[in-house]
Amino acid sequence: MSDKHKKKRRGKRKIQILGLLLLMTTLGGCAVFPAGGKSQTAEEDGTAVVEASADQTVEKWQEGNVSYNGQTYRYNTRIKTYLFLGIDKKGTVEKEDDQLLGGQSDAMFLLVENPDQKKLSVIAIQRNTMADIETYDSAGNYTGMKKQQICLAHGYGDGMYLSCQRSADAVSKLFYSIPINGYLAMNMEGIAEMNDALGGVTVTPEEDIHVGDTALKAGETVILNGEQAYVYLRYRDVNEDDSATARMHRQMEYLTNLFEKLKGDTSTNMLLAAYQKTESYIVTNVDFASLITEIKDYTADTAGIYEIPGEVYYGKFEEYHADDTALYELILDIFYDKVQ
Repeated sequence: MSDKHKKKRRGKRKIQILGLLLLMTTLGGCAVFPAGGKSQTAEEDGTAVVEASADQTVEKWQEGNVSYNGQTYRYNTRIKTYLFLGIDKKGTVEKEDDQLLGGQSDAMFLLVENPDQKKLSVIAIQRNTMADIETYDSAGNYTGMKKQQICLAHGYGDGMYLSCQRSADAVSKLFYSIPINGYLAMNMEGIAEMNDALGGVTVTPEEDIHVGDTALKAGETVILNGEQAYVYLRYRDVNEDDSATARMHRQMEYLTNLFEKLKGDTSTNMLLAAYQKTESYIVTNVDFASLITEIKDYTADTAGIYEIPGEVYYGKFEEYHADDTALYELILDIFYDKVQ
């Protein structure tokens, strides 16, 4: 990337989330923590030195433990991680014969379930994040691993389970081979029906949004109807710099306010009803009802929704380059336990 390309620094944004179930309706094995994209050299004792950045070194790596800045961490093998995707496709889910037409994932969230702490964490992934993804031709023939926007991984597939698995593989690689236990993807046209099944969600836009018959004014609080919710969660002006991040923040706000609406004993039934209403828009390998039952008593990570820090580069296409060191530290914080 040449120096003439404009770039913008983004930090980690945290928004309070007190439950996970809202994620599923809205958008729809131990692994040793490997070095991934960081350079690695073998030591004589079989461990490795991993360079986290030009001025920082991760000291040692052995049997699932990692030492970082003088602290040793161990991967928590009981953690479960689920990928939720909002797919930029109209209509209900249909299998595609052309494996370049799977559809891009315009919303990407990781839900992390920690059974030891009875805690849930959520990580938002900017759709333009540059990542190593497997590419294919229209007939499904493998054409190599390439650095592309991570949202494109879903497009290389059948628009159903194959596309979802390729997205999950790309996210796992980005997160240093953290295992993904399941996925749920929803064609974003299902948003309107989902929103109305829940009785609408209250938001306060930070910017004016005017698309078709939908007009939302900055600073004015409104209970979104189905069409408004569809626009609010999907619309972005591609001519505006970093519009993908602005839209992701609207999705975060919607998730937060949805949970406030769902507090109470009837929330589980309401969520299941909304899921059943939109099931034809969804592809998943997760037993939704069982997952709700499993984590219904969990609390949310008090830090809220995590956002990976990085920089936006503007060239022929907009690219989001994750901060490798910050991502590494985020993974240690959520997926690893400190070893005393």
